[in-house]
Amino acid sequence: MLAALALSFAVIFVAELGDKSQLMAMTFALRYRWWVVLTAILTATTLVHAASVFFGHFLGLSIPTALLSIVGGLSMLVFGFWTLRGDELDDDEASRAGRVGRSVFLAVMSSFLLAELGDKTMLATITLAADHDWLGVWIGSTIGMVAADALAIAVGRLLGRHLPERSIALGAAVLFFVFATWLVVDGLIGASAVVLASAIAATVVIVVGGVWWILATRRRRAAEAAAADPGLPIDRSASVR
Repeated sequence: MLAALALSFAVIFVAELGDKSQLMAMTFALRYRWWVVLTAILTATTLVHAASVFFGHFLGLSIPTALLSIVGGLSMLVFGFWTLRGDELDDDEASRAGRVGRSVFLAVMSSFLLAELGDKTMLATITLAADHDWLGVWIGSTIGMVAADALAIAVGRLLGRHLPERSIALGAAVLFFVFATWLVVDGLIGASAVVLASAIAATVVIVVGGVWWILATRRRRAAEAAAADPGLPIDRSASVR
């Protein structure tokens, strides 16, 4: 088991370096509490690699992943617009802080679940589990991926201390849009006409809805600011938090 653990740790850690999941971890760390992000990644990784070990060791099967990749890409698109819009909740209010933590935890966990299904680290885990101790592979692969993503989170937090908040938000949104394109295109390779048309329609709906959501939020917040201080002019181009 120890040999399988060590091998799995090394393989997954190296495979994760520079992977989209590591970049996603850095992006989330720029915007949210590092321990919430890392806990969500640990949860998602544990579940995904448990499934990988099950399929690889006990069934010897792989999972069709094209549709999951498309769904993951669409979710990244939503996260991008969510980041541009900004958060409504005040982190200084204790009653609201708990809800912020839960929503971020679920968002990060779900995005990593979708992104990792069919990713090379999952496929590597399935391959390792087919020929090695399943428990060692599960533990080693989970620790390897979390360690690599923890490294990315540390880098993200370090960068975040030297960047303006608005720049961080814009950069994070751009990365989410890049992830969305990456996943959707990857899932559409060789897809049928029905899947292609459905993915395009869903993308259009999300983009139109996201733009409307951001503009409506800006108008409402500007009106609220003007009502709170009538002497201030309404700045419709103000950054959204």
